Amino acid sequence: MKVAFLGLGVMGYPMAGHLQAAGFDVCVYNRTSGKADKWCEEHGGESAPTPAQAVVGCKIVMICVGNDDDVRQVVLGEAGVFSALEEGAILIDHTTASATLARELAEVAAKAGYYFLDAPVSGGQAGAENGALTVMVGGEENIYQQAKPVFDAYSKFSKLLGSTGSGQLAKMVNQICIAGAVQGLAEGLNFAMRAGLDGEALIETISKGAAGSWQMDNRHATMLKGEYEFGFAVDWMRKDLGIAFAEAVSNGAELSVAKMVDGFYEEVQKMGGARWDTSSLLARLNK
Repeated sequence: MKVAFLGLGVMGYPMAGHLQAAGFDVCVYNRTSGKADKWCEEHGGESAPTPAQAVVGCKIVMICVGNDDDVRQVVLGEAGVFSALEEGAILIDHTTASATLARELAEVAAKAGYYFLDAPVSGGQAGAENGALTVMVGGEENIYQQAKPVFDAYSKFSKLLGSTGSGQLAKMVNQICIAGAVQGLAEGLNFAMRAGLDGEALIETISKGAAGSWQMDNRHATMLKGEYEFGFAVDWMRKDLGIAFAEAVSNGAELSVAKMVDGFYEEVQKMGGARWDTSSLLARLNK
């Protein structure tokens, strides 16, 4: 099957590579063409200079870019996906974006004879590189089943969570939960350091009990070393939390802890840590 992957950032680059390795005929597009050329040299496949040219002849098209505006440009722009997509094709948006945008694109797609799934991912750069992402999907069941072989190429788990927008709403929940978990871990490690405990011995012990988490298992070692170059950037986390805050205004949810942690991330940005990973919450406690 010929497919297109649009957006070769830290997530999209390896995701597209897994598709090519799984036997799909992949055409890639990236705003910076040099990265697309590099991907083709590494993985084979082909590249195109515009989204419209990339999707010609494709049954399934995936997008993984920065934000709502980026998605609109790639999909609805003059040389965008919807200017050249063939009838009956499926557009999958892996960008972490708003549920409002998902519904907007689904409506436009339906009128034009296309199908749409919002499908943000979790697992970070390591998950993308290892083909072990989790995919949260919104859309129709029969379209999800058609797309599932694509998801299987770069994920360990995918699930349809409801109608259009449900994937993006699930990703908001994911980021809300991460914010609290990382702040708790940062405070715990800071407390341990100030108390003179052996950090590694401590984590080896408490990770086996109720305090254990993915963040603890995967981030404690680099946090103890003061190294913050191993995951999802603070800038992007604040963007994602902002999407959740906007949604909470309409649904009435209380996000007091998430808002507090967002403020802490703002402090990290002011420390020069905009591109540090989300575990850098410890840095503001250790300064």
